[in-house]
Amino acid sequence: MTDSAPARTRNRWGEGERLRGEILDAASRLLSGLGGEDGLTIRGVAREAGIAPASIYQHFTDRTALVRGLLEHEFGRLSTAMREADADTDPADVVGRVHAQLHAYCAFAIENPGHYRLILNNATGKTPAGPRGPLTEVIAMLTAAFTRCLEAGHRLRVPSERAAILVFVGTHGRVALLHSNPSERSARSIHPFVDELLSLVFD
Repeated sequence: MTDSAPARTRNRWGEGERLRGEILDAASRLLSGLGGEDGLTIRGVAREAGIAPASIYQHFTDRTALVRGLLEHEFGRLSTAMREADADTDPADVVGRVHAQLHAYCAFAIENPGHYRLILNNATGKTPAGPRGPLTEVIAMLTAAFTRCLEAGHRLRVPSERAAILVFVGTHGRVALLHSNPSERSARSIHPFVDELLSLVFD
């Protein structure tokens, strides 16, 4: 039985970056169905994108490079959601902006469990400047948010970075419980849990 691929318009010369985006979008769609990166293959992504596997190798040298590209792609979606939630909140409401960022984080994790696991399973990596990766980036965003709260006169029980780590760990733990035992009631309780968790950080 031959695998059939959806018809796709060939990219014009110079549109390689668009093809790269299409490959990552296809990998992202597959990840939704698989629930994890282990079943992700070059051939499967090529079939989903409607291209030959050789076209993927023009942008990603192997499966490891493809997963790394997908990780960056998915973390870009998560960080964009958090930044947009922050931007959509009244700039003067610095505490509300922290709530908004964490609510966006939870919404992404609930709606995209496979993508979220990909991000957390590859949370940190080594760079010349030290450990870096999605986890450290999220904590940096939350640290900046808590620092804004301090500057606006809201006292914290612990320093900004520690507050960010405590809240992140608590939020991630609550999301993990939902993923291990999903239910509508449990999903509805996540935002109140996050709000209560944040109230414990502020003095």
